[in-house]
Amino acid sequence: MSQQPPEPGFHMSSEEFRRWGREVIDWIADYHERVETLPVLSRVEPGAIRRALPEHPPEQGEGFERMLADLDEKVLPGITHWQSPNFFAFFPANVSYPSILGELLSAGLGVQGMLWTTSPACTEIETLVLDWVVELLDLPRTFHSSGAGGGVIQDSASSATLCALLAARHRAAEAPAEALVAYASTEAHSSVDKAMEIAGLGRDRLRRIAVDADRALDPAALSAAMAEDRAAGRRPFFVVATVGTTSSLAFDPLDAVGAAARAEGAWLHVDAAMAGTAAVCPELRWIHRGLEQAQSYCFNPHKWMFTNFDCDCFYVSDRQALIDALSVVPEYLRNRASESGQVIDYRDWQVPLGRRFRALKLWFVIRHYGIRGLRAHVRRHVELAAGFARWVESHPELELAAPCRLNLVCFRHRRGDRASEDLLEALNASEKLYLTHTRLDGRYVLRMSIGQTRTESRHVEQAREAIDAIVSNGRLPGSA
Repeated sequence: MSQQPPEPGFHMSSEEFRRWGREVIDWIADYHERVETLPVLSRVEPGAIRRALPEHPPEQGEGFERMLADLDEKVLPGITHWQSPNFFAFFPANVSYPSILGELLSAGLGVQGMLWTTSPACTEIETLVLDWVVELLDLPRTFHSSGAGGGVIQDSASSATLCALLAARHRAAEAPAEALVAYASTEAHSSVDKAMEIAGLGRDRLRRIAVDADRALDPAALSAAMAEDRAAGRRPFFVVATVGTTSSLAFDPLDAVGAAARAEGAWLHVDAAMAGTAAVCPELRWIHRGLEQAQSYCFNPHKWMFTNFDCDCFYVSDRQALIDALSVVPEYLRNRASESGQVIDYRDWQVPLGRRFRALKLWFVIRHYGIRGLRAHVRRHVELAAGFARWVESHPELELAAPCRLNLVCFRHRRGDRASEDLLEALNASEKLYLTHTRLDGRYVLRMSIGQTRTESRHVEQAREAIDAIVSNGRLPGSA
């Protein structure tokens, strides 16, 4: 029997919510069970989704069954399926059922966690979970809340970089803005440029430093650039080091970069957006060697730790520097708990005032998988990537474009850019998988990123078969 539309002005009842809540959970579970059968990359034309929907909002409320029907018929065709085990593009965005349930509960509680007093559990669970992550990844103790530092959940690594930049700018407040200079490698993320713009310093105050043969920031070039700026009367104040660059997963040498930053009194921020999760495995903690020199650090559990977007863990070694940069206290936010100095108000650790109960989903993920479960999945992804890289090395028509690091394989066709580009286009047109590209040393390169929740060896094997079939059919430019 069809559900009758709600009467104008009436909320959904608890019984209706229970009914449709079960339907939605079933829909999500069914989706994850069948997602690998769906075309990975959406094929709709620009504007197609909007044209399929009413131009104006409904005068009278509609039944929820119609909304779910539209989800299947009109929304799904416009979805690129990031949760497909055949999604090898960009970076992992690997959600999990515990995380989804945590997000659902966060929405249901409707917490506004701007102050400790507005929901103590929201703040204290977040502090606990961030301290758990310090232990989980064996991060420097300076990032633990028991000392002068601590962690907070931001929406993304871009926001973490901005907050670190603002804290560094505040610390260097005695210097005129026009004298301040920031540094990042030519391979560092574009969020550094954006942060400089938002902070009012401008991109021309960001110096992009050359990389070495491994595409990692060259410490000697960094030291030379800072010395040059200092001699010219400028103030080096902020350095970004990357643990796993976007294009090729290169790792900046934190020991040497940290020493160069310290020599100039510059704030060192370390961005480990995707790769940071690897440190859950003791044998992969080399990625953080030298991290103890950093004033701030971030990584994204929403990229490789089975936690849905948005969830970035951002740490500072001195939380007061961050609070001093971002705290504004109007009268209507004053309260005894805050003024006692015994609680954390996370509104002072971020740009927005409001904040969601993000910690629930990460808390659920860590508790569900445990350390052993997280390690098992990370190790499996790294193993699958290493196997794929060995296959590329043995293939007569393909070659590695960079060393295989963790779960990313960069490769190309030996016959050049045109063949590589056509290979990617043919792969993605098959709808069976999705890869993206970059350019390394000016050459077109395919990226195979392995890290989705349900990716297994058979999915990587299927990708190899698809690649081999296209490469071997003799139709790519320059092929025999």
